Amino acid sequence: MNRQNVLRLGVLAWLTAVWVALWGDLSAANVLAGGVVALIVVFALPLPRIPVTGRFHPLSFLELIAAATYYALESSVQVAWFALRPAGPPVSGVLRVALGIQSDLVLVICTDLLNLIPGTMVLEIDRQRCVVYVHVLDVGSDKAVDDFYRTTRRLERLIIDAFERRGERHHGPEVQV
Repeated sequence: MNRQNVLRLGVLAWLTAVWVALWGDLSAANVLAGGVVALIVVFALPLPRIPVTGRFHPLSFLELIAAATYYALESSVQVAWFALRPAGPPVSGVLRVALGIQSDLVLVICTDLLNLIPGTMVLEIDRQRCVVYVHVLDVGSDKAVDDFYRTTRRLERLIIDAFERRGERHHGPEVQV
């Protein structure tokens, strides 16, 4: 069985599991209906081929998960403080971040991580220049802006270490789900 078929089977199983979870009832009818819906999604609505580059590095991935969790918690506390503090709302703005990510798939992972951090939202992605424009809740001081860029740079480094590695620019096969 080739890689593409294994991937399709994994996606079918995942979509079926999501269907069952959404209905909240593990029954034969729900599993069967979920399988039918998964088949329709995978075969009638195929995604475009995505070039897969680089390799997956589990230890770096664990470090990425730990850092992203920490930043999400830290940012949640900061957003809560902004909501409860007696002063007015913070100064917000849009910041431009140039990234050194090579793969489209890894760029999506990076923007998803940035969106998961409360107080930030990726508004636009310029793929040609690998630049993202991010709305940031607090840009009221140089320290706040520097903190945002420091966080972004650390996440970018961890993402590259987990999925790409600097110097490893392999052009792998295209995968279609």
